[in-house]
Amino acid sequence: MTAKAADKLKSDGWKIVDTTGFLHLVGPLWQRMDDDLPEFALITEDKHHNRRGLVQGGVIMTFADRCCGMTARHVSGKPTLATVQLDTHFVEAGKIGEILITRPRVVRSTRSLIFITAEVTVDKRCIAMVNGVFKILKSES
Repeated sequence: MTAKAADKLKSDGWKIVDTTGFLHLVGPLWQRMDDDLPEFALITEDKHHNRRGLVQGGVIMTFADRCCGMTARHVSGKPTLATVQLDTHFVEAGKIGEILITRPRVVRSTRSLIFITAEVTVDKRCIAMVNGVFKILKSES
């Protein structure tokens, strides 16, 4: 992680999200609240590159999936959700060293499903557009 990018995020009110498992390998993931909804950031590093030296599409999809899921959990107040569907359209390549940002928003929420849309951006450039469906699971007792 570039120290300069991390310092910039910290000064703008971002905080690192505690992660485990696979996302811990991809991150760190950053978060801050904007108008009562979370927004997320990922500083792309050399570990995120594909064979062309650009940000691997799977990194972008992982970032979008986790951020949309966290937003669904935030708005629903439910602790356990699962991704049912995630449609991703790659619009432009991301470059290593850039900061990916996303601000997922809920399109519709039912008793069992939450529909979310998001754009992954770098500055004002759209890198990917994502639509996801998240299933609210019964809490384990």
